Amino acid sequence: MNKKQKAYNYMKSKIIEGLYVPGQRIVINQLVKELETSAIPIREAVRQLEAEGLIEYQDNIGPVVTPIDESQYIETLTVLAILEGYATALSKDHLPAQELSNLKNINHDMMLALDEFDFTEFGALNRKFHDKIYQFCPNKHLVDTVRETSRKLDSIRVTGSTFHPKRAQSSIEEHERIIELLNQKVDFEMIEHEVRKHKMNTVAAYKNQKERTSNTNRFYF
Repeated sequence: MNKKQKAYNYMKSKIIEGLYVPGQRIVINQLVKELETSAIPIREAVRQLEAEGLIEYQDNIGPVVTPIDESQYIETLTVLAILEGYATALSKDHLPAQELSNLKNINHDMMLALDEFDFTEFGALNRKFHDKIYQFCPNKHLVDTVRETSRKLDSIRVTGSTFHPKRAQSSIEEHERIIELLNQKVDFEMIEHEVRKHKMNTVAAYKNQKERTSNTNRFYF
């Protein structure tokens, strides 16, 4: 792994995990010390993260973690619900039988992460669960679009220090329902509807939470 990639991975993980909060300034000199490297690969990594929407430049400040755009979060998650529902439905006839066991194992690991209150691991496993399904989608352009939208969602994700066990538990149960439907080989429309509803439940949960509190929190879907 070269120095630029190392710096990129380091900063991105800090942002995704919420250790670098929205609006926080990225201090190049501090990263030079932490990563024991020169400023050049760090600046290159910052430019890459800027291209992905995770970092933005502000006048008289420099690079900062991109501030949260809540309306864009909801809109992007809604688009992802439509795309992922369709991609999953297309995947159903191409999904090897043994993959259902893998999905069950991932969902079990999500439960363990929830028990440990490990929201970072929970989020990673959630992404793995869905990607594991639609990687078998025959429409590769659609898969690329789903992944691009998912990355965009990461760049505008709603971060915070509060984990939501109730929504997380519901998400696991909804995953079980999706696995069951895939195993039963139900029709296209039913799979598409279930996955779309699964995503939209997160939108509804987020909106409900915002009505009860002014705090910005993390949700899983």
